[in-house]
Amino acid sequence: MTSPSDDSTGLRGSAGIAVAMLVANVATYGFQVVAARFLGPAEYGAVASLMAFLLVLSVPQLGLQATAARRIAADPEHAPVVERAIVRLSYRVGLVLAVGCLALTPLLAHVVRLDNIWPVVLMALSTAPLTVVGAQAGVLQGERRWRSLGVVYLGLGVGRLAVGTACIVLRPDATAAMAAVLAAMFIPMAAGWIALRRPREASAAPAGTLRIRSVLSEIGTSSAALLAFFALTNVDILIARQILDEHTAGLYAGGLIVTKAVLFLPQFVVVVLFPSMSNDTSRRAALVHGLLVMAGTGVACTIGAYALSPVALLFVGGADYAEVESLLWLFAFLGILLATLQFLVYFALGRQSHRSTYLIWCGVVSIIVVGLNLDGLAPLAYCVVAIDAIMVAVLATLALRGVDRSVPVS
Repeated sequence: MTSPSDDSTGLRGSAGIAVAMLVANVATYGFQVVAARFLGPAEYGAVASLMAFLLVLSVPQLGLQATAARRIAADPEHAPVVERAIVRLSYRVGLVLAVGCLALTPLLAHVVRLDNIWPVVLMALSTAPLTVVGAQAGVLQGERRWRSLGVVYLGLGVGRLAVGTACIVLRPDATAAMAAVLAAMFIPMAAGWIALRRPREASAAPAGTLRIRSVLSEIGTSSAALLAFFALTNVDILIARQILDEHTAGLYAGGLIVTKAVLFLPQFVVVVLFPSMSNDTSRRAALVHGLLVMAGTGVACTIGAYALSPVALLFVGGADYAEVESLLWLFAFLGILLATLQFLVYFALGRQSHRSTYLIWCGVVSIIVVGLNLDGLAPLAYCVVAIDAIMVAVLATLALRGVDRSVPVS
């Protein structure tokens, strides 16, 4: 099932996928820069809002990816059966998601304050190929085909930047930008289709079927956990808009640029180690290895942000954000806490444990309750860091105890 040239265990194959994901993330950021530069504040505001909606709608895609990767890694002998079922299911889920979003087009257009509904329609249609890409990526991830998975990630990021730049330059408006997002989705989808379109011997594809109901249930629980994590990573900026004045809230948002950068930096660790975290024999080693990488990355990024704060400030936005420079190390630390929480959430998904979902939602509620009673940028930042640090400690302890006992946490 796994191509010898692509196969790798642990973090042996991490270099290539790390570079691919880094380039994809930079390209995705580049699309935002190009859109902001050519569209102007009004049109870009609409695009940014629609991209935020699309991010939320990507949760089923991530659920499909996690489910496919876990099931294939846990039972590689039946990988062809899992692949067929998951990919077929992704077309159905994508279709349902797209139709549902299309039905809500007037409401979404009203929320985003758009007179033209076409950008919303194009965003809704984008959910279908995005969902299919999630299933394809999950199969490749479960089979540890890092080279092919890297091509899919590159297609997703670089394709959006290339197609998006061309469309926006030719027609600088929100409709062109979202048309580019839709068109670019078919690039990684095509890359995934080519990677999975390989001949198999009859004996290499054992007969069997998956219970679709159980697959949908697992996708639902995975999506719920990932939705909780997305809520955790975004709730503080919403609170900042409520308790701080516009200028100070903008400073907080600037600090979160460092947080997001550090959050995405070790993301390849989650992708590479997730198949091992889904396998009983390699789960403990993957957990310890991942936590050590996260700790090392966190120390380097936090010290770097403190020692090189002027450089970090340029990355944030320059002199306009000078008031937050002294806290950039704290935002870097927050980023690695969130990256570690993401790793632990995926570890729980690999073990089919649901306790992390409830704990993450408890964290979200705690940040809301405490944060809304604070006054000032620094108190809010320290509050979020403290709550996230507690959750990291609790989830890491539960994970280590769980693998030591060799029984599910819940």
